Amino acid sequence: MNTILKEFDNKMNKSVESLNEEYGTIRAGRANPNVLNKITVDYYGQPSAIQAVANVSVPEARIIQIQPWENNMIKEIEKAINQSDLGINPTNDGKIIRLIFPDLTEERRKDLVKDIKKKAENSKIAVRNIRREANDLLKKLNKSSEISEDEQKVLEDDVQKMTDKYIEDIDKTYELKANEIMTV
Repeated sequence: MNTILKEFDNKMNKSVESLNEEYGTIRAGRANPNVLNKITVDYYGQPSAIQAVANVSVPEARIIQIQPWENNMIKEIEKAINQSDLGINPTNDGKIIRLIFPDLTEERRKDLVKDIKKKAENSKIAVRNIRREANDLLKKLNKSSEISEDEQKVLEDDVQKMTDKYIEDIDKTYELKANEIMTV
């Protein structure tokens, strides 16, 4: 039975990890190289991550510096950044591309907090759906006499505890990101 719980535990954990990855791509006034994760460039016909064709660093709190390993990639990287939803115009000196992040306005910060709240709620829904899926499976196992009613109740309690733990993790993750965004 532990293998069943482990499977659902892994699914819930993936929901939280997915939320953390999404939060990593949201810029909060400070430069974070993770905002580039969703952007790909054409590298000899192959879509490649910027980090795969250039050195990405953060020399200052609000600047991301991208130094391509091949000079001919500067135009490709600039084009990819301009076409993305990043909302920042890259500048280059022929060798290095710089992304300068402006301070976020109070209104933009509040919009971002609403957005991350929505993402947190979607993750909670995903975790609850996994709980429902687990409970349905336990009911099915009970009906087919593979587990007793008592075992079903114990396992359903374990699933609920697991769900509560992941919902709490999602709430903590949301609070941390909201504080990061609202801190000027």
